[in-house]
Amino acid sequence: MLLPDTKSVTRTNKEILREDSMRVESTRAESTTRMTRTADLTALEPLHGASILRLSDLSGEQVTRMIDLARHVKRDYPAFRDVFAQKSLVMLFEKPSLRTRVSFELGFQKLGGAVSFLDHRADPIGSRETIADYGRNLERWADAIVARVFRHDTLVELRKHCRIPIVNALSDTAHPCQALADALTLVEHGVQLTSMHLAWLGDGNNVCLSLMELTAVMGGRMTVVTPTGHRPDPALTAEIARIAARTGARVECSDDIAAIRGADAVYTDAWISMGEHASADAMQQKSAELRRLQVTPDVMKIAGSNAKFMHCLPAHRGEEVVDSVIDGATSVVYDQAENRMHVQNALMLALLGALPASRRSSAAPSVEVLATNL
Repeated sequence: MLLPDTKSVTRTNKEILREDSMRVESTRAESTTRMTRTADLTALEPLHGASILRLSDLSGEQVTRMIDLARHVKRDYPAFRDVFAQKSLVMLFEKPSLRTRVSFELGFQKLGGAVSFLDHRADPIGSRETIADYGRNLERWADAIVARVFRHDTLVELRKHCRIPIVNALSDTAHPCQALADALTLVEHGVQLTSMHLAWLGDGNNVCLSLMELTAVMGGRMTVVTPTGHRPDPALTAEIARIAARTGARVECSDDIAAIRGADAVYTDAWISMGEHASADAMQQKSAELRRLQVTPDVMKIAGSNAKFMHCLPAHRGEEVVDSVIDGATSVVYDQAENRMHVQNALMLALLGALPASRRSSAAPSVEVLATNL
């Protein structure tokens, strides 16, 4: 039997590798050219090194460009596959998670980065050593921190003592990454954020507050339907009202379901938030007060035939929403879940100074990093 020529096989393999490499570079060049033609990302450049604890940390223009970038990343992951090479992300989670953990962890890895997950469910941040000392250690090893915490003040303290970006992956008063994913989902379904009418039914919780901030920043309209005793935090609502006054947005609270008429989307969430501490009787009372706001087909009819149904998940089927709505044709809940990864990747590209070339920057034959490593 004749053996193959080893040198010939080796040479052929090298040629194949070279061709693959050229193909990747060509894909990146085409990707960058498309991005250059369609979006100016200069508004995102000031975010390099910044922390995002609330949606209102972003301007309306930055939200718009973040969505542009997220849509581009979603279409063309190969063009970004090594952007985070030699970069590391630390994830600090005090709460259980499916969508947030998987979307951040796999998303960062898809872009070539390394991820370290630290489970703080039984060991709250700040219990073993001060938050300041903890942050000062982490900043020596990692390029960014993503934290999912019970108390928003924990994030504020981390930001105060860290020189690397801190990203809020959920706190008691904000969930900005969820709101960004929701914004991307609405845009994909033909809703303009500057003129949208978003309806919220249920508890005025952290997700509700971040969506209120999104609406205020973008200049749209949001109707929050909730019993008086379960309305969003008054101090934060007042801050949001000041933003809305500058942008022309309308953010209104009501206890009348009829106020959702004509909404582009109807949004709800669990009535009892994760980690909410109250007696069994208090939780039962809260559920009873919110029961009339359960999203049913009849409620969706009030919004109108074009209204989408949205939920950040996990859903408590039979409580805040019935199966026929969440599994129906108007539901976009799994689009929302998928888009967590894409918009978070766009956010990390901005925070770590790894934006692709924009129209302001000169075109390059590959994805151009606009700033060096932190």
